Amino acid sequence: MIDTIVLTLRESMFAIIDHDRFEPSTRSLYEKASMGSRGYATYKQNPTQTELKNGIYKPRLTITRRFNDRILEKMMKIEFSAPKLLYRNNFDELEDKDFDEIIDTLKQILKGMGVLVSRDTLANAPLSSIHYSKNIELLDGLTSFTVLREIQKADITQRLDFNQSDFRNEGHSIKYHTNSFEIAFYDKVKDLQQSKVSEKRAIENDNVLQMDLFNEIQELRRVKALEILRMEIRLNQRQKVRQVLKSLGYDFEPTFQNLFKKEIAQKVLLYYLEEIEKHYPKLLFFEPKSNKDFLAHFIIDNPKVSVKEALLAFGFRKILEELNTRELKELFKKHSKSGWYKFFARVNSYKYPKNTLDVFKPVRNCIEQFEPLKLVDFQAKMINNDKYN
Repeated sequence: MIDTIVLTLRESMFAIIDHDRFEPSTRSLYEKASMGSRGYATYKQNPTQTELKNGIYKPRLTITRRFNDRILEKMMKIEFSAPKLLYRNNFDELEDKDFDEIIDTLKQILKGMGVLVSRDTLANAPLSSIHYSKNIELLDGLTSFTVLREIQKADITQRLDFNQSDFRNEGHSIKYHTNSFEIAFYDKVKDLQQSKVSEKRAIENDNVLQMDLFNEIQELRRVKALEILRMEIRLNQRQKVRQVLKSLGYDFEPTFQNLFKKEIAQKVLLYYLEEIEKHYPKLLFFEPKSNKDFLAHFIIDNPKVSVKEALLAFGFRKILEELNTRELKELFKKHSKSGWYKFFARVNSYKYPKNTLDVFKPVRNCIEQFEPLKLVDFQAKMINNDKYN
């Protein structure tokens, strides 16, 4: 439901009781600051690798001191993964009922880090970043790699103003990036495997915390082929959070408590999944037996189209057998982008039969059902399999 969260607290909302836990010590935070460069300073406290290896999870704290309109501000950002806070992993998914326990756990951990924050303050803290996520179990032989391969064929970079696309780990992860938000899809099991080689090669941060989880998953895979696709929508700026909420019909302050809701997570994930599906070449859902078969079905399903339109759709289908939409766009980069998008929208507006696997359907169904995925459920299945085999 929710993974990473960043809360931003003003000076009046927290108290430091152990300055030396920060690097550098926050004792200097309360020294008199001039308007010069010395007026800005940052103080950090992050979990160590040793703590993570020992199963100790803590949020990342960043305190800043700076002048804003000649007024000295002291702010603290609290960044943490909510499921890792409770479960020491983000395979197990949260539910609405977990909110109170998260607040209580976070309050206690912060106290151990030398920072006092009231329970009410944490619950109603302004939220500057939130990552909504869903782990999706793929069944019936469908693999994460197959879903990711098809998602890559969707042409969404222009529609959603992405300035960077990242395809990593031999096709096992996709990330679309802007300064304000990201969309990420990746093979959850493969990502854990990559982190055992190098933390830098993984999509997740702090994977060392959940290395034992990988061992448990490997044991589960002994019984059944476990395929877990993860989808994340990372809203990384407060303004973007507000914008997305407004587009979904919500009108309230983006606080921790207001945004910790299954309903909102579900709507955000479905909204962006629909945007991706909308810009996937629909004619790829149809796998004709021959060129004649494609044209025959196309003409029957679209009786009002001209010969030119039928041949354009046919030509587009043939080109996509060798190139994806990103590569095709690159070939035509000297031409008008608007011309490309008009052509794509036109071809996508035609009707096509679906006789191949629709990889969007199981992802969409899982998000619509939004049942929390728990490792213990897979372990129970494994025990039952061993019992009856």
